[in-house]
Amino acid sequence: MENAGAGDGAPKHYPGKMTIFVFIACLVASSGGLIFGYDIGISGGVTSMDPFLSRFFPSVYAKEKEVVDTNQYCKFDSEPLTLFTSSLYLAALIASLFASVITRKLGRKMTMLGGGFIFLIGAVLNGAAVNVAMLIIGRILLGIGVGFSIQAVPLYLSEMAPAKMRGMLNIIFQLMITVGILFANLINYFTDKIAGGWGWRVSLGLAAVPAVIMTVGSILLPDTPNSLLSRGKENETRTMLRRIRGTEDIGPEYDDLVAASEATKAIENPWRTLLERRYRPQLVMSVLIPTLQQLTGINVVMFYAPVLFKTIGFGGTASLMSAVITGLVNMFATFVSIATVDRFGRRVLFIQGGIQMIIAQFILGTLIAVKFGTAGVANISQGYAIVVVLFICLFVSAFAWSWGPLGWLVPSEIFPLEIRSAAQSVVVVFNMAFTFFIAQIFLMMLCRLKFGLFFFFGAMELIMTGFVFVFLPETKGIPIEEMDRIWGEHWYWSRFVGAGRNRVMQMASTNV
Repeated sequence: MENAGAGDGAPKHYPGKMTIFVFIACLVASSGGLIFGYDIGISGGVTSMDPFLSRFFPSVYAKEKEVVDTNQYCKFDSEPLTLFTSSLYLAALIASLFASVITRKLGRKMTMLGGGFIFLIGAVLNGAAVNVAMLIIGRILLGIGVGFSIQAVPLYLSEMAPAKMRGMLNIIFQLMITVGILFANLINYFTDKIAGGWGWRVSLGLAAVPAVIMTVGSILLPDTPNSLLSRGKENETRTMLRRIRGTEDIGPEYDDLVAASEATKAIENPWRTLLERRYRPQLVMSVLIPTLQQLTGINVVMFYAPVLFKTIGFGGTASLMSAVITGLVNMFATFVSIATVDRFGRRVLFIQGGIQMIIAQFILGTLIAVKFGTAGVANISQGYAIVVVLFICLFVSAFAWSWGPLGWLVPSEIFPLEIRSAAQSVVVVFNMAFTFFIAQIFLMMLCRLKFGLFFFFGAMELIMTGFVFVFLPETKGIPIEEMDRIWGEHWYWSRFVGAGRNRVMQMASTNV
């Protein structure tokens, strides 16, 4: 399933090197991951704080304070609480469709700027909320900001990065997500201790900090050569290519960009084009990779970590500290992916991480089944709780160096320019749709399936690991505008794309 390494099938290697300018630009752009990660971490922690629950979700608070023989699987099952958590992801889904047009017409930079500013407004509303309606409106604005950001940032990173280091630079986005989650967990831990019960306002309001970082950063960022050229700015494109590649010899890469840009101009409706048979591999990957990423069960841990830890017997503060621990594991494990993705490739990390997640999920399901059974009533010892956290960390680390970063990296690097914005919107829509779906039904599923929920996600990971092994070709080291060749060389996808591997060369010769 590897791409050819010699002859006409060999990928091009453009002149140039990794420059400080590119690294800084990618680092600043990746701050879009901070706002996404901060929200993931903050919402689960806030919804485990008693002052927040008693003010906005009193029925959940009352159920939580019932005696220990209450069914632990069902104590947090509440439709309003679930709507608060999941409304952001529905808003992000819808926003990404509009962001696709903005990304294509105005560039990646303007989309990120808009996302940061809208997220900032949502953070202010949430921090000042006086009722559930105000909370949810704020969450919707946060969701619009997230939708804009995750539409534009992965594309920006893949287009700015040199092919040999695209994986590493793109995964900085996922690293920033993990940093956002970690800081949110730490903030929740300390704000929960604030006397007077207003710590939740600090937690929600501090979302403004990553929003300001992204907004100001976006103003200072340059746009990508691909985006500049698609908007007819040829001289700016050449100047930017020379600057980001650190060489005057930009001819081969510029020629491929021109060929891709000409193909883009011939496309009236990129959404309809994406449905054509020759783009079937990209369409399938843009749907299944983000969908399967959410079916790993990572949201069970990251969205509801404090709630989950409370459910299995941790106290309030202990549950928040356990979430901090998983956040640390998540962040440091992402460095493993950064260090290895361009050396070992995407497939190795996908498969190894998948196997490790399968093992961790089935062991977790067994551990919880032994103690809680189907009744959901038990007291667990400190030692037993530590073992549970250990296997949760084993699961989180596997996700953090496989499906976490690669779920964003691989889709962002496989789309040709003419369908790139539309296809990235499909990625975001399915990612957010299943994030919304899982967030909406997780507490209900925990109540109904009990420990079987972990076995369910373990089975999903078995399916997705098999899918990667059979259907996903390796993409490391291949220039983004040369990516078509991997489908023409694949045992299955070649029947759809045919001679598609030579698309770039054909376009170039047609436009001479």
